[in-house]
Amino acid sequence: MAKPILKTIGLSKTFETNGSKVQALSRVNLEVMRGDFLAIMGPSGSGKTTLLTLLGCLDKPTTGRVLLGSTGLNVTAIPEAALYRIRRKNLGFIFQNFNLLPSLTALENVELPMEGLIKSAKRRRKRARVLLRMLEMSHREKHKPPQLSAGEQQRVAIARALANGPALILADEPTGNLDWETSVSIVNMMRKLATEQKRTIIMVTHDPHMSSFASRKLFIRDGKLLKEDPVYDEALRFSP
Repeated sequence: MAKPILKTIGLSKTFETNGSKVQALSRVNLEVMRGDFLAIMGPSGSGKTTLLTLLGCLDKPTTGRVLLGSTGLNVTAIPEAALYRIRRKNLGFIFQNFNLLPSLTALENVELPMEGLIKSAKRRRKRARVLLRMLEMSHREKHKPPQLSAGEQQRVAIARALANGPALILADEPTGNLDWETSVSIVNMMRKLATEQKRTIIMVTHDPHMSSFASRKLFIRDGKLLKEDPVYDEALRFSP
């Protein structure tokens, strides 16, 4: 029986603001299998980004556990110094604002995450070129981010997320700064990564149209994850 590539058990997060406590997440239990393309929906302030931050080992939960990989590695128990390498090797991130370094070319941006993991500069460059070709960006590899369109920058960002062959890709509103046609192209590309390459993708989005490309949809409200059920499709019709 296949084991989940990611699992959370009783995941909760509480923030303290101006002396008062705010519960951003409440006992979230989640299992994600290899090749899943999971869309997490919810209104602003519902806990979507907080959940993604915890899954990406960028923050620690107040209570609960995040288990990563088929071995169920409890990353919540790992010190921050060791988490850095785990993130680089096992997780890929795609952001709404792309987060590319403007002084580097597209090729150099994709190579960057591989430094320290792949010693050979020749191998890093070869892999970066393969990824840019896969994302149909070979013709722009020498261009810097300011010379690229928003859609081209996001394609480079996806190539960068794939650089170290991560088990899991986390995307936070990846189409938030893109027009409709480009958004459809980007999300369709992510779906192909899941279906054809068995990449596991978790995408946070407020757009129900973009979530329709995913193989699974979950809805989060007031920090609580609602179960997958057609009855919740109506809940997707909210104003972010």
